[in-house]
Amino acid sequence: MYAKRIAQALNLSEEQVRNTLDLLETGATIPFISRYRKEVTGSLDEVQIGNIKDLYAKWLELDKRRAAILDSISEQGKLTPELREKIEQAETMSELEDLYLPYRPKRKTRASVAVEKGLQPLAKLLLAQRQLDLEREAAKYVNEAKDVASVEEALAGARDIIAELISENAGIRNRLRNTFLRYSRISTRLIPDKIDEDEKYRMYYKSEELLAKAPSHRILAMLRGEEEGILRVHIAPDEERTLADLKRRIVKNNSNGAQQVWMAAVDSYKRLLQPQMETEMRKFYKEKADKEAISVFTKNARQLLLAAPLGQVTTLAIDPGFRTGCKVVILNPQGKLLYNETIYPHPPVQQYKLASDKLKRLVLQYQVDAIAIGNGTAGRETENFVRHIPFERDVKAFMVNESGASIYSASPVAREEFPDYDVTVRGAVSIGRRLMDPLAELVKIDPKSIGVGQYQHDVNQKMLQESLQTTVESCVNYVGVELNTASKQLLSYVSGVGPALAQNIVDYRNENGAFASREELKKVPRFGAKAFQQAAGFLRIREAENPLDSSAVHPESYKVVSKMADDLHCSVSDLMKSKELRQQIVLQNYITDTVGMPTLEDIMMELAKPGRDPRTQFEMFEFDKNVHTINDLTPGMVLPGIITNMTNFGCFVDIGVHQDGLIHISRLSDHRISDPSEVVHLNQKVMVKVEGVEVDRKRISLALVQDA
Repeated sequence: MYAKRIAQALNLSEEQVRNTLDLLETGATIPFISRYRKEVTGSLDEVQIGNIKDLYAKWLELDKRRAAILDSISEQGKLTPELREKIEQAETMSELEDLYLPYRPKRKTRASVAVEKGLQPLAKLLLAQRQLDLEREAAKYVNEAKDVASVEEALAGARDIIAELISENAGIRNRLRNTFLRYSRISTRLIPDKIDEDEKYRMYYKSEELLAKAPSHRILAMLRGEEEGILRVHIAPDEERTLADLKRRIVKNNSNGAQQVWMAAVDSYKRLLQPQMETEMRKFYKEKADKEAISVFTKNARQLLLAAPLGQVTTLAIDPGFRTGCKVVILNPQGKLLYNETIYPHPPVQQYKLASDKLKRLVLQYQVDAIAIGNGTAGRETENFVRHIPFERDVKAFMVNESGASIYSASPVAREEFPDYDVTVRGAVSIGRRLMDPLAELVKIDPKSIGVGQYQHDVNQKMLQESLQTTVESCVNYVGVELNTASKQLLSYVSGVGPALAQNIVDYRNENGAFASREELKKVPRFGAKAFQQAAGFLRIREAENPLDSSAVHPESYKVVSKMADDLHCSVSDLMKSKELRQQIVLQNYITDTVGMPTLEDIMMELAKPGRDPRTQFEMFEFDKNVHTINDLTPGMVLPGIITNMTNFGCFVDIGVHQDGLIHISRLSDHRISDPSEVVHLNQKVMVKVEGVEVDRKRISLALVQDA
């Protein structure tokens, strides 16, 4: 049932969806299914598999709620065949809840009080919308014992009953919902006597726009301003037009009975329907904005996690500072801490020559290949200092984005790694390791803290966390993990592993030494056949006895590769080294019931470049040597920069002045674009033109230089 519906919704074949759901049901992970079960799914990618999983969960929840509603109404003895059919055909949660609303157990309302007073027959009479002797009919219900003191009180009570009936009518609610979705305007006002110290919400002190067209970042900004008690937010379509539409649907004639019904309808809209619909719109558009913001954030996080690694080289890393000095560490090619020290090249201490001599000695003593410099406070000054040191060996200096390094250095992970060192040393280590392998280091930090995205602290945190978890898992498995050097944090993201098994792998490695083969994983406590199947292809063992253990070829396909080598009378190693031998392979000869052309083509790619890192090559980059602070900027300057963050409204660029500049989406291209990622990406090196500088507000406006 679900497979057919999902297939139609996602424009896939029913067989693809059913097979994918079966794999997910058995505990297979999305990276594993996408990489190693292409024949089963018809080569669906991670996004398509994720969409199947999400839609299945959504409809499962809908049907669970449907069953609960049917049970509740049935227990009340009010479930008619017609109502059952409507509930069973409802396709959204809103439709279901509208149908259930009249039967939902309620707290005391004005309508329920009127019913207790015996005014329901009068309400029914008014609903007939006939010309009546209102005074005489209503007088029948005046009863001081029931707290109905007058004709007007009787009519008011009857109208309360009618107002609630109107508000619970599924047809009216559905039409009104569509009106609110299409025509609502979101307006904001500054709450009197409230002070917005940073003027963050200046543009929202008095604003109004069509809600359906309001960008997600603006909706989140307005709601945050309301949450902080600075703004008042109101959502509604034009009241006059909405009431006119309601009147056409409810009022049948000009009788005095109809006039009473219309009074009840106006009250129903203003007191019940409009507030309810506004709450729904807030929820709907907040969820929509959350999804867009989370999409931007995860896209940025992915690009940051997959940033080009410098590789395994001996690295000197510096966490810059003025008064407290610059923390210096030396890391071996595997990222192990060899030495740490503090130097003071800047004011107020200003031991320039002593600091310079120390770095020269360390570079020579440890045969340093690269210097990593954090881009925070004193970063540019430290970079300038380092670049003027006449080192006796060829060593390159790199600025490193240190967002989140302080979060890592104070974390339990850092304390466990370096129990005998303070946070400043741990921060410098993190900066150095980020240069060598961003992915391996950034997985140790909560992704929300790595400095990319928009409004990530305002969105649904559960949804954000799930999305980030999926993104990190995807990145880790896309790159692959070196089994004998990976941290337990990195291992925990490998398909089928998780935190507990990751710890078991590290414990086994510590007790028994390096893994000699993937097969040895089966000796790790609790690492069963299922975990091995899910994880093995993503774990690499450099220089293993079986060369396939260093590749992305899954152990279940080793026999296929061995057969290829046997047929060519060579070894697997020969096959991996020789392009001529590989060109002799006829793939059709190796197709079986379980191994199809997609897997065979993947195997051939791996044999050509075993264990290749799919990330881009590292590029050198330098800021303008004449620009160090925001005061050095003047409009018209053209400068090199690195894109540090992407949002829906533009991107932020580090130009080396301790304050990122904004390229608004309108200044990214000479033609209209709807998404900055159409033109640029995170970590991209760009040339930008300074268009405006507000030193007091620390705001820099930039434009992308198109022909750079």
